[in-house]
Amino acid sequence: MKGTWRLKLRMLLTSVLMFTIVYFLIMLIGWYMGVSSWRLYAGVSIVIVFLQYWFGPSLVKRSMNVRPLSEAEAPHIHQMVQELADAAGIPKPEIGLSEINIPNAFAYGRSSKSGHIAITRPILGLLDRDELKAVLGHEMGHIKHNDMIVTAAVSVIPMICYYIALSFMFSGDSRNGGGIIIGILGYLFYLIGQLLVLFISRTREYYADEASVEFGNRPAALVSALYKLSYGAATCSKETINDLNCNRAFFVNDINNAKNDVVDFQQIDFDGDGRISDEELRTLANSNVKISKKNGIMEVFSTHPDSLKRVKRLAELEN
Repeated sequence: MKGTWRLKLRMLLTSVLMFTIVYFLIMLIGWYMGVSSWRLYAGVSIVIVFLQYWFGPSLVKRSMNVRPLSEAEAPHIHQMVQELADAAGIPKPEIGLSEINIPNAFAYGRSSKSGHIAITRPILGLLDRDELKAVLGHEMGHIKHNDMIVTAAVSVIPMICYYIALSFMFSGDSRNGGGIIIGILGYLFYLIGQLLVLFISRTREYYADEASVEFGNRPAALVSALYKLSYGAATCSKETINDLNCNRAFFVNDINNAKNDVVDFQQIDFDGDGRISDEELRTLANSNVKISKKNGIMEVFSTHPDSLKRVKRLAELEN
């Protein structure tokens, strides 16, 4: 894949920084409790990351209620995934059906050799063949880049920092203020970690979009799919969205921001037919797109790039 060295470098630097954060916190806890072995700190840190790496895919599968989707049930989907895997030069991923009530798709697994692609039931019938294949191509890009396991591994670290912060800030055992300091640092590292996870999540989406196009899909088909998926998420109940909030980084689009994304897509849906054509996307490619300051700030706290910025990049691939 051309240009993926930047993605790999960012994932590596993010992983190193996150590992350093958790190591530093565990070292402080050890100092606070009178344990001074750096080998213990390193061992505990490695075990935490390894457990997330090893059990992460199983946790995703269970939390997203995924079951195997046989070739007899959906031969057209298996055919599309096989074609995309051949284009990507990786083994065909396992295909699953996620029984959750929101139209979307996601990838998970430990590596490109053991990847999984899951589609949710509501996506069936919502997208046409080209749109569905473009979405599957996007997920194949995540597997090709091995970015899903990095995201899964580093995303647990902010939560560890958060629980450390809660434990020490309200433990009632200050020991000259040492516990409170660890708690404050834990919360600070939690905030920093969350921003880093969101940053790497947004970055990988751009590369997965480009991969889908490299695998032979039309940029307009992917944009049109994102439009429909955003509309589908916008019509879901708030309870459904909240139930899936912790896993939203795995989806093709940010389900939390779906209503705003629909408004953005409607601006480039010039004929109002609910999809984005090749001509509409070419028109966008030759125009200036300005992102408001509000949207720019909100993007920092989003798992996915701003929809107009994302579509603009895909529009430039149309030419």
